[in-house]
Amino acid sequence: MRHIVTSPIVLGLVVIQPVSYETHMIMKISRVLQQTRSQYQNIEIVELTEYGRALVLDGLVQSTEVDEHIYHESLVHPAMTTHPEPKKVLIIGGGEGATLREVLKHSTVREAVMVDIDEKVVELSKQYLQELHKGSFYDPRGRVLIADGKEYVEKTQERYDVIILDLTDPYASEIAYELYTSQFYKKISNILTEDGIMVTQAGSSFYYENVYDKVLASVRDVFPIVREYNVWVPSFGYACNFIIGSKRHDPEKLTREEVDKRLKDRNVETRFYNGRTHIALMNLPIYRKARR
Repeated sequence: MRHIVTSPIVLGLVVIQPVSYETHMIMKISRVLQQTRSQYQNIEIVELTEYGRALVLDGLVQSTEVDEHIYHESLVHPAMTTHPEPKKVLIIGGGEGATLREVLKHSTVREAVMVDIDEKVVELSKQYLQELHKGSFYDPRGRVLIADGKEYVEKTQERYDVIILDLTDPYASEIAYELYTSQFYKKISNILTEDGIMVTQAGSSFYYENVYDKVLASVRDVFPIVREYNVWVPSFGYACNFIIGSKRHDPEKLTREEVDKRLKDRNVETRFYNGRTHIALMNLPIYRKARR
């Protein structure tokens, strides 16, 4: 039997975040550092009593100091480590700079291009979220472009070893879902090298199962090797899903020892991800609701 120690709930300033259509999560705010609106969205940078400094976009927590490493290491390193020598990397999204931070940990990387549509998010992150980006915006190997990620993928003549899609959830809007279709993944495949790998965050398979299945099917339409995995992110209130699409290299075939060796050889230091974690992620069942 579970025993929960509770105290009276005194509502002050809070984030009431939808986890699904029927479930919400309440997080108490201790301080508001910035509150504004860009051309695209409402932007808030706050301090949450339990999660520390956080980026909140349109009422949804994107990253917090306490647990962002779980999300960003899980998004970045399985694909990066699976590729034997990722030199050129593209990030779509990732405005707070934490995905860029994790990519640049790999000493093999010669260039990392981050494309985000919202300049205001990037600028406020530089100012208020140093603990998240850790100076990655100023690394000479990194290049930040303020542009529409979809248009960039369609027009660029560059080719990349790894592409990381750090996007708005696929069920957020029709515009967001356009970056989760087989048509878009074909364009991603076209700008990958012959042994390239892409990874996308894919929302929640538990709460939005039908949308997740469509995204998974779209990746399978394009890539010969497809692997799915998920990890619990406390400030999201659910296990977040990720899908890898690869042309040649299979993340499931890496051993614990191979992962740890690649991380060591590339001077990658992590808090959450390592060889044991990689094996666990590749073997953990995907969270879904019970079939009726």
